[in-house]
Amino acid sequence: MDTVEIAGVLIDTRHYIDGHRVASVETFENTSPIDGSFLGNFSRAGASEVNAAVVAAKTAFPEWRELGPRGRGDKLEKLATLIEENIEVLSQIETLDNGSLLRSNRRGVMPRAAANIRFFADWAIKELKHDAFETRGHVNHISWDPSGVAALITPWNAPLMLATWKIGPALAAGDTVVLKPAEWTPLTASFFADLTIKAGIPAGVFNVVFGIGTEAGAALTQHPGLSRISFTGSVPTAKKIARAAAENLTPVNFELGGKSPFIVLGDADLELATDLAVEQYDNAGQVCLSGTRILVHESISNEFSRIFSEKTKKLIHGDPRNESTNMGPQIHQDHFNRIAGFVARAKDEGANIVFGGSPNLELGGLYFRPTLVMQPKNGSEILTHEIFGPVLCMQTFSNDEEALTMANSTEFGLAAVVVSGNHEHAEKITKNLVAGTIWVNCFFVRDLKAPFGGSKKSGIGRDGGTWSFDFYADVKNTVIAPNGWKD
Repeated sequence: MDTVEIAGVLIDTRHYIDGHRVASVETFENTSPIDGSFLGNFSRAGASEVNAAVVAAKTAFPEWRELGPRGRGDKLEKLATLIEENIEVLSQIETLDNGSLLRSNRRGVMPRAAANIRFFADWAIKELKHDAFETRGHVNHISWDPSGVAALITPWNAPLMLATWKIGPALAAGDTVVLKPAEWTPLTASFFADLTIKAGIPAGVFNVVFGIGTEAGAALTQHPGLSRISFTGSVPTAKKIARAAAENLTPVNFELGGKSPFIVLGDADLELATDLAVEQYDNAGQVCLSGTRILVHESISNEFSRIFSEKTKKLIHGDPRNESTNMGPQIHQDHFNRIAGFVARAKDEGANIVFGGSPNLELGGLYFRPTLVMQPKNGSEILTHEIFGPVLCMQTFSNDEEALTMANSTEFGLAAVVVSGNHEHAEKITKNLVAGTIWVNCFFVRDLKAPFGGSKKSGIGRDGGTWSFDFYADVKNTVIAPNGWKD
């Protein structure tokens, strides 16, 4: 069958290419992490399907480009409205597909997906401009021209929202798109393709190919017809994409892993600090931005640990469709095994597991308990590698210099959290942290106007506001002489 019924709607399991559904001979199975239930067999793209999608996008590019920001914006506004009208259906589909909390999808994630589309459409119309300036009497005009076909490769932890974070600026900039969603979470990408049809987006402007990263993803990133590649995922995969892109000198934008520090200074409010620390278990720890390395001043470490442990025990682990649940399953058996492997090796090295550290046997399946590892050795695997699960490490420090050394000690630099009761003290710490985003006395506050991206091996480039268009467009300077006109 080419469709499956989820949440009362039919979802097509075939690729969406040039305005049509296209099947592959090979398929791959999709199951729910909640209970292992079967969700459908999806078409498995190879080089031929990928090539058809890129050719379709390239063919559709001139028409989409000529619409201009206002014409594209009208269609993207309709698309954003359609997302809003389908928030409940999209939320149920996403929760079933990746195990994220249903209430979070309803209240925050899916509304944000609509906001992503609408924001970048509006930005292209109203904000994407640069004041003209003179050079020895000559006038400089800066413009952002559509670049061509953008390949967007997206992750599984917030599939639709993170896809629209790329789709919005790419389409608003005038690019056409080939989306390759993660193979573990194809459902909302397929439903979204149907919404683009209803929004009146022309055939070929938006395309979706499903498949395995080493097959469909590799064929896509190697394709010479691309103008841009944007990828969110792991560092090893990014290296492969970078090598493929280098053959065609295709510009890349990478949002990669994190091992972010969560710094609690001695003057911090402990109630606030522990509340924020518990938030690091959001989405079962499958959040790249999470502050997974908790660094606490030694003077308050015992009290912090006690309060934090008490609050973590109150988290409700279970079916993400239940309103009361705080933490659902891990995404897939392979990923579950990876998390369990990290914890097992830490135990073998003598690490102190304060709580958690094992599967939740009462729930079975892919449910791993929230875990805290106390005082792991500096340089140890569990302290330096991204686990992407509900596993936090806690260390103590005696002074600011030690805290900063520990905070900046990994190859990552995606985000950081600082909790302090003194503005000047917090500022001293933040200006010396290597991170793309730093939250002080808060967490996960994001504005689409702000730059987002990572330092060191956490990424290349920045998204948000005009930074997104700097990537998806060709930035052009037209210099006009003050004379030489005949009219």
